[in-house]
Formats: sequence, C-alpha cells, structure tokens
Amino acid sequence: MKYIDEFRDGERARHIAANIAAEVRPDTTYSFMEFCGGHTHAISRYGIADMLPPNVRMIHGPGCPVCVLPIGRVDLAIRLALERGVMLCTYGDTMRVPASDGLSLIKAKARGADVRMVYSASDALKLAEQHPEREVVFFAIGFETTTPPTALILRDAKARGVNNFSVLCCHVLTPSAITHILESAEVRTLGTVPIDGFVGPAHVSIVIGSEPYEHFAQEYRKPVVITGFEPMDVMQGILMLVRQINQGRAEVENEFSRAVTREGNLAAQNLVSQIFELRESFEWRGLGEVPYSALKIRPAYAQWDAEVKYDLKYQSVPDHKQCECGAILRGVKRPQDCKLFGTVCTPESPMGSCMVSNEGACAAHYSYGRFRDAAQADRAQAAINIVAI
Repeated sequence: MKYIDEFRDGERARHIAANIAAEVRPDTTYSFMEFCGGHTHAISRYGIADMLPPNVRMIHGPGCPVCVLPIGRVDLAIRLALERGVMLCTYGDTMRVPASDGLSLIKAKARGADVRMVYSASDALKLAEQHPEREVVFFAIGFETTTPPTALILRDAKARGVNNFSVLCCHVLTPSAITHILESAEVRTLGTVPIDGFVGPAHVSIVIGSEPYEHFAQEYRKPVVITGFEPMDVMQGILMLVRQINQGRAEVENEFSRAVTREGNLAAQNLVSQIFELRESFEWRGLGEVPYSALKIRPAYAQWDAEVKYDLKYQSVPDHKQCECGAILRGVKRPQDCKLFGTVCTPESPMGSCMVSNEGACAAHYSYGRFRDAAQADRAQAAINIVAI
C-alpha cells in the first residue's frame, strides 16, 4: 500500500536502529518524552523500544486527550444526561472514562440516559436539527486537532439558529501542558523525570504548526522533533533527537514535513480564535490545575455553551487511590508499576483513564508490552534456576 508500507519496512527499521546504536554515546543517557498518545501506541505496537539501545529511554507523556480528562468533567456530562434529560453526544472512547460512584457515560446509558456515540462533531449538530423537541449537548474533548470541528459546529449552530444545541467544551492545549511538565518538581527539582527532548505530536502540529515549540528549545534548551505516527517516522525522530543531544543543539526539527509546516493551518487557527478564548485555569488528570491550558466558548456564543446554559459548577474529584494514572501521565511511573495493571484494571473493565483509549499508556502496554514483560520475567527466572543448580 503506497505511503503506508514504506513507513513500516522492517529492513529500513533495522537500518535506522543500527544508526541509533552507532551514534549513541555509551556514557550518556537519553531520555525522550513522546507527548502524543499516538506515538505511545506506535512505540508499543511496533516494538520500537526493543530496537533501541538500553541507554535510550522513552517516557510516556500526557498526550492522550481521553486520559487527561478529569473525573469532575465527566461527572458534569453524566449529570446532564441523567438529571437534565439531555441527549448527550460524544466520541467513543469518552464513553468509557471512569467517573464518580463507579459510573461512566456508558454505564449512565445503561441506567436510561440518552448517551450517543458520534463519529464527528457535525453528527451531534445533525441530531439536534433532527430532534428539535430535545436538548442536545455535544461533550467536546481533545487537543488542537479536534478543536476546529467543534468551532465549526458552534458557528453553524448560531448561523442556522439551532437553539436546542450546546457544547460542553473540554478542549485542552498541548504547549501549556509541556510547559507545566518542564516546570514540575519531578523535572526541575527532584529530577525523577529526566527529559532530554520531546517527540513532538503529529496531528496537533498540522493545525498549530511547529513554531509554538520553538519556545521549549530556546528557553528550556530541550530539542523537539515533530514526528509522524508510522514506525519509520518515530525511529527517525529518535535518531534526530540523539544527534541534537550529541551535537549540543536544542532546536525544533520537523521529521513530518510531508504534513506539518511552521505556521500550521491558518484557516483552522482563525476559526478557533473566533469561537474560543483561553481559560485562566483547567484541571488535567495527573497534572492538576494548569494555567491557560484550555479553551472556553466566547460570550458571543454563550447561548450554545452548555456550562452557561445549564449553570454548571465544576468540582474536582480525586482519582482512585490505588490507580497510578496520574503518575503515569507525568512520566513518573510506567504502566507495569501500577498494582492494578492487568488484574483489576483491564481494557474491558478500566479503573483509570489510561486503560480506556488505545492511545493510553496502560492500554498500549496491555495490548503489546505485557507479553514482553512476561518473557523477560521467564528469562530472569530461568537464569536464577540455572545459578541455583
């Protein structure tokens, strides 16, 4: 398949892996955070971590929009569906995010709430037009990638006078989260999360361009390589990061040049700025309150803002005490460090948000990495047995 198979060629992958192994310095540790959940999934699915030298470490970041959605925001959506009787529409993964009292949107649906999965934001607006007697709310989540479609339906709802439609906006911003991580105690003070560079997100960068990441290279001296999601993309991006570290550079490089430009999609950016404005603060699961890290609907569209329309008051809710999603999203822990992983918490019955979406670190490791863990454990036990004999 043209433009797919070329980026999944095993021989080329081994060639890039050999270049990485040849260029890493044995006395240097390279720690790179892949921010986007798509990269986390690719690294696990294609066994990329196994092809890297031991001193090149990949750290999972908070780049899965479902994973960083706090419990309190899901609770708002559930209350709208159960208590206000609205038709609540959202994307598929969002329906399974654990909320308070053992609920999720899909469990609320089982209790009689009218919760519907949609494939696009425009599907929700169509439902509102088809059911003028019902109040329809679109539970909008995601990074900069999914924000323009939400802006488009808000503009269209106002233009067409669809007054029974509104949006519960939970769109968040990538650069603010990266800044928050770099300023965190784990990175700056405690040093428990060493970050030498970032694998920059692909889809997000198509919208916002590469320019917003230049701040991290200039101010924090952290190189960023924007990378596509195919295994060749990811491995080439890692090689480019290794070379920057070895050469003492901290720049923004664009491996995904076939889709990403420096300025990004200006039409999409202009549309978003017309409909949305910055929130002063927004809670992220695992990161806590992050200033200027999310969007809210402008007052001119307040009639279609579910928070205003239903006078919603946000209340923070702590995660399950034994769930390590927060630490995993910050890069402090790995999925296999969680006591619930693979036992109580599985994709079929997730206890935490990282196990819900296939872009979540726990779900990706459950699907691919746990077999490698089991094989390594078996080899370690065999070695112990040999020594004992």
